[in-house]
Amino acid sequence: MRIGEAARAAGVTAKAVRYYESLGLIAPGRLANGYRDYDEHDVRLLREVKALGRLGIPAERTRPFLECLAAGMPYADDCPASLAGYHEAIGELDRRIAELTARRAALAAHLRHAAYRGSSAPQPEGDPVHDPYQLPAGLPVPEDDGGADHLPGRALPPVELPGTAGESVRLDALGPGRTVLYVYPLTGRPDADLPQGWDAIPGARGCTTQACGFRDHHAELVAAGAARVFGLSTQETGYQREVVERLRLPFSMLSDPGLELARELGLPTFEAGGVPLFRRLTMIVRDGIVEHVFYPVFPPDRHAEQVLAWLRTTAGRDS
Repeated sequence: MRIGEAARAAGVTAKAVRYYESLGLIAPGRLANGYRDYDEHDVRLLREVKALGRLGIPAERTRPFLECLAAGMPYADDCPASLAGYHEAIGELDRRIAELTARRAALAAHLRHAAYRGSSAPQPEGDPVHDPYQLPAGLPVPEDDGGADHLPGRALPPVELPGTAGESVRLDALGPGRTVLYVYPLTGRPDADLPQGWDAIPGARGCTTQACGFRDHHAELVAAGAARVFGLSTQETGYQREVVERLRLPFSMLSDPGLELARELGLPTFEAGGVPLFRRLTMIVRDGIVEHVFYPVFPPDRHAEQVLAWLRTTAGRDS
């Protein structure tokens, strides 16, 4: 058969056939006119080279396997030299894995060091497995399911929550003026896994970038009429305190692990990894009453700017 027929029969390209022939892996016969004449044995050799290539064994290292077939063995790996070829390929993979593992460990150490630079919190020993400071592209956009429609005009309940500054905050006694109370599911850390499928849950990803937004615009929010800013989640105060220190947040986080506020106000929640969490929303509270609600919140990394724009517009109407 001609080279094109042999290539099609073996599932390779004619260029690959010529390359294998240049390595001496196959030696087709010649017709009287000088054309190469490939037979079924050549096709079998070509298929064997292709199969070994899929295992990561390059063509130039397949010779022992082809010689085993040429010796009449039913399988290309029936010979000791073929087994040695397997061992050689495995050894090469082990060396590459070790090199890549060492490189990854070095990168992880640099990431940990950078993430916790300037923080009084001790650097954890865990491996950074995701980047909480960047939002992946293509996150699903949450839809407005009406879960917060009932909140404007509601008084905050007498729920008392611990804050990361060591204070205890009673929500019905926040004080005069406007309070920005943003409720979020959970903040990730460079050293901790997010719940499985987190990025596929609409509105879940982005708590760290949201917190950074409120940090960066904190002075502007205060100037626009926010007497105070709080973040609120179900995470424990110790976990939240590490986030506050690492991100250098100028405001406190409040911890509500029992979702008491959700029960009292009917806040929307969802479940991830078997754990109930708050859905992301922001309440503007004025003199103890919910004046305005942002829900759903998207994208979270731009949300502080949305709140700031609302405060500026509202302050203009107030004056």
